[in-house]
Amino acid sequence: MSTWFSGAVVIDGSGSDPVRGQAVEVDEGRIVRVGGTPPAGAEVVECDGLTLTPGLIDAHVHLGLSSDINASLRRELSVAELAADMFANCAQTLEAGFTTVRDVGGIDGGLAAVVAQGKVRGPRILQCGPIQCQTGGHGYFAADWEPTADWHDHHIPGLRSMALLSDGPDEMRKNVRESFRRGAEFIKLCVTGGVVSKHDKLTDTQFTVEEIAVAVQEAAARGTYVTVHAHNNQGIRNAVKAGALCVEHGSEIDEETAALMAANGVAHVPTLAVVHALAENAAASGVPASISERLGIAMQGQADGLLASRAAGVRVGLGSDLIGPDQSGRGYELVLRSKIENPMAALVSATSVNAGILGIGDQVGTVQEGKRADLVAFAGNPLDDPSIFADRSRVALVVQNGAIVMDRR
Repeated sequence: MSTWFSGAVVIDGSGSDPVRGQAVEVDEGRIVRVGGTPPAGAEVVECDGLTLTPGLIDAHVHLGLSSDINASLRRELSVAELAADMFANCAQTLEAGFTTVRDVGGIDGGLAAVVAQGKVRGPRILQCGPIQCQTGGHGYFAADWEPTADWHDHHIPGLRSMALLSDGPDEMRKNVRESFRRGAEFIKLCVTGGVVSKHDKLTDTQFTVEEIAVAVQEAAARGTYVTVHAHNNQGIRNAVKAGALCVEHGSEIDEETAALMAANGVAHVPTLAVVHALAENAAASGVPASISERLGIAMQGQADGLLASRAAGVRVGLGSDLIGPDQSGRGYELVLRSKIENPMAALVSATSVNAGILGIGDQVGTVQEGKRADLVAFAGNPLDDPSIFADRSRVALVVQNGAIVMDRR
């Protein structure tokens, strides 16, 4: 028997105007009708006073970094505690209205599998396995005097594998193939320095065009893509030249780089929430306080890069990039985006645009007949008050694959 979600203001995720009092019929995990009136005797979920949207998608998460990063690398935390923190993060993410996430480095297929099997409550997870980084590059978090050869000892097969070190095209090819063996669904490379890096600067470029192109070639052979962590323009241009299809962060994107991305169909996923979280308390995430001078550059740069991408016609998604033990602020990314653009643009990026970037736009991202019934209902209208996106107490209902997984009505 089907279920009708009735009485809500429905925002379908396409950018179309909200529709008041619209009913959504769900059957066998799919949306089978949008609009109409529930028949007599139908199972009805009353949503009066709520705003119903597609389930939110966070296109840049690090579930494998759900604990204090430094403590975990120093083996001060047991594997059981690391797993418990990841499982709790998965449940918390789902309850905040995020029904799908793209993990861009730190886990392998193990975590995604136990969530998909229903053994752990959490969002649908698309993951790249370990990040591909160069020795001493972004993603390499070893202690200064730890021998590089010991880095692989930090991997916990089936749970967390933070990064594989690739130096040269042959090593890149081998490591990308290894990531696919572990269940990766796409590939992530670090092609510039990063905000929380220990061994580089934001202005550094990493990997040659040839090295990046090898990863792109291997991903294409499996019908998928490469996304890149990138802040500076030279790194972004190298990645675009090599065939990468998505840029994470992009805190230096200018008009010329944005035009190049648009011409090559390259998407952009800004990540603002993490910068604000680190500015408030870097130590809570287990990263060096010395990164503070980079935060302002990344904060304003990403806002400017976002606007440059928009002006050039680049697909702009949305990601939080939260790290450490407190990842409760995913919805804050939409609040920050609402201030730069507007709440509708933020919501569309977090739903239909993100679904397209992840390659699952035919399955989720809009409230549309035939799509999976991933839905979230907010108490109030976040288009009128964007702070609702970040207020977990205002997430009234979460539906995943047609099943109600959280109900605070």
